[in-house]
Amino acid sequence: MGRTKTKRVGSGMEFAKVVKAGLLTTVQDLGRNSYQVFGVSACGAMDSLAMRFANILVGNDEGEAVLEATLIGPQLTFEGEGVIAITGGDLSPRINGRPVSMWKSLYVKEGDELSFGNCKYGCRAYIAFAGGIQVPKVMGSRSTFIRGNYGGMEGRALKNGDRIPIGASRFDFNRIFGRKLQSKDIPNYKTPCPIRIILGPHDTAFTQEALQTLVSSTYTISNNSDRMGYRLEGKPLQHINGADIISGFITVGSVQVPANGQPIVHMADCGTSGGYTIAGVVISIDIPHMAQKKPGDQIEFEVIEVEDAQELVRKQEQLFSDLRLANHLIPMKV
Repeated sequence: MGRTKTKRVGSGMEFAKVVKAGLLTTVQDLGRNSYQVFGVSACGAMDSLAMRFANILVGNDEGEAVLEATLIGPQLTFEGEGVIAITGGDLSPRINGRPVSMWKSLYVKEGDELSFGNCKYGCRAYIAFAGGIQVPKVMGSRSTFIRGNYGGMEGRALKNGDRIPIGASRFDFNRIFGRKLQSKDIPNYKTPCPIRIILGPHDTAFTQEALQTLVSSTYTISNNSDRMGYRLEGKPLQHINGADIISGFITVGSVQVPANGQPIVHMADCGTSGGYTIAGVVISIDIPHMAQKKPGDQIEFEVIEVEDAQELVRKQEQLFSDLRLANHLIPMKV
C-alpha cells in the first residue's frame, strides 16, 4: 500500500460493509458518563486505552466511535478509500488476506477487505476509521448497550449486511497514513501483571483473613462473564455479618462480593447500583488490562493507595497530550 490517490477532506470512505459480523462486534466510544445518576449504564469501550490510541492514529478526537471486536473479528469491505487503525488484542488482522500491522494507521482503497484470524493475545480489538463512525447519538454517546437496546447500530451487535456510516476525515489521508505508536507506548497484554485495586468502600465488612485472601490468591475468570461483569472463581471471601447492604452506587471496576464469596468485577455495561458489599475498586488505569482478559484467564489483585493511582493517571494523560502534539492534531483548513 502506498500514498497514491489520497483525497482531500470531504471525500473518501462513506460506509464499511459488514460481510461477516464476528462473534460480538459493537460500536463503542467513551460512553455515557453523565447519566449514571439517572440509572443509565455508562457503557463505552471496555479497553478505552486502546480505543483512544486508535483514534489518535487516524486523526480523530479520542472519543470518536470505533468498532470493538471480541475474540473473533468481523470481515468488512470498504466502500471508498480511507485510513484505519487497529489496536487492542491481537486478533490477527488482515487486509485482502495479507497480515497487517497493529498500532499503526493503514491506508485502504475502495473494495479492500479487512478480516481477522486467530486470537493471539488479549480478546478485544478496536478498529478506528478516519472521520469516525457516524451512527446517531443516544444521550450524548454512540456506544451500544445491547441490554437496553439502544446506541450503536440500532442497539445491537453488528450483523451480516450492515453498512457502517463513516464521517469525513479532518485531514488529507497522506497526513495520517503511516502513523504508529512507539513500542514503549503500546500496552503489554502478553505479560501477566497484578490488577491494582483500592480497598473499600466496604472493606470493613470482611474479615482480615478475607482481605488477605483477596490480594494473595489467584482467581480464574468464569465462563459466565461479559461486558457487564467478570465473575471470578477462587477461594471465597468471608463476610463478618453477611453480604447484603442497602443498595448503593456501583462503578466500573467495583469488586462486588455476594454471599457465595466469589468476587465479581463490574465492567463497562454494569448497572449503577447494587446491594452487595464492595471489597475494592480496580483503578481506572488497569481497567483496560482487565478488559483484555477472557474466560479461563487468571488474575491476581494488588492493593494501591489513592495518591499512587492518581499519579499513574496523570502520567497516562501526559502521554496522550504528548501524542496529540506529536501528531499535530489540528484540523486542516479547507
